[in-house]
Amino acid sequence: MRSIQYTQDGAELASALRSGPFHVALRAAISVRGLPLHRVQHHLANRGVKVGVTSLSYWQQGARKPQRPESLRAVRVLEQVLQLPEESLLRLLERGGPETERPPTRSYRSLLDVSGVLETLLGELESPLDGGLHTVGHHERVRIGAARELLGRDSQHIVRAHRDGVDRYVAIYHGDPGCAPDRVTVRALENCRTGRVRWHHESGMLITELLFDARLRAGDTHLFRYGFEDGTAGPSSEYVRGFSFTGGQYALQVRFDADALPVRCHRFAQHSATAPRSARHDLTLNGQHRSVHLVEPQVRGGILGIGWDWE
Repeated sequence: MRSIQYTQDGAELASALRSGPFHVALRAAISVRGLPLHRVQHHLANRGVKVGVTSLSYWQQGARKPQRPESLRAVRVLEQVLQLPEESLLRLLERGGPETERPPTRSYRSLLDVSGVLETLLGELESPLDGGLHTVGHHERVRIGAARELLGRDSQHIVRAHRDGVDRYVAIYHGDPGCAPDRVTVRALENCRTGRVRWHHESGMLITELLFDARLRAGDTHLFRYGFEDGTAGPSSEYVRGFSFTGGQYALQVRFDADALPVRCHRFAQHSATAPRSARHDLTLNGQHRSVHLVEPQVRGGILGIGWDWE
């Protein structure tokens, strides 16, 4: 076994390699090396190992564990790419339990605060989280494709300005693990046009300005529609919406492809990203439109979402 020396920045990695679990050690090793997942994939490919970015993302999040022979070979090569001791990751896999087939979920913290990514992107647009607008009503339509992937979402948004001079809204999109935000298309559908767009590839996050034709005065309302076309990530298992402020009505509709219908759907809520999920209720799939929905007449700060099981 070859030895490796760790700096203070790698102390977390050294600890994870000793005690695990596997996904924590893998994530720490990738972080210490400073490699985005597509570069890790490239290094593996150069060594004759083909692993998708989605699989790597699942592995480092603990959503799945490599167990098949070709996957275990990939882990051996990962140890070389990440400059780790031989079998350091493989030993951690031997301690773990069986692989779960459930795709990873997206917590509100991952949705809006991926290692400060959102704050950085908003800073590039010189936009605060509160852009001078309160939500009066928001209706989202999420589309899930035949490969169980998130194809996209459309939003109809009604806002009211609480200060003079507001002329834009900053929309945030965070794809499922493996999402390529540079390939996500922004669509300005009604009463807005697309402004600057910024994304962060490793987190799958994208933000965009939606520009209004006129500046709003305090008290003015504005109705606009926009959407995101994705389809670049792996299987999706839930859609989550976080609210930083008390707002108006929120409606969420999730529609599934006829060739990929879930066996169960439910709604849920959380007071915060770290709080347990509550208010779980089963939802009945509409047979004609293959969809489920929730409606919240008056949202409060926190999290709402719809989840589903494929098997």
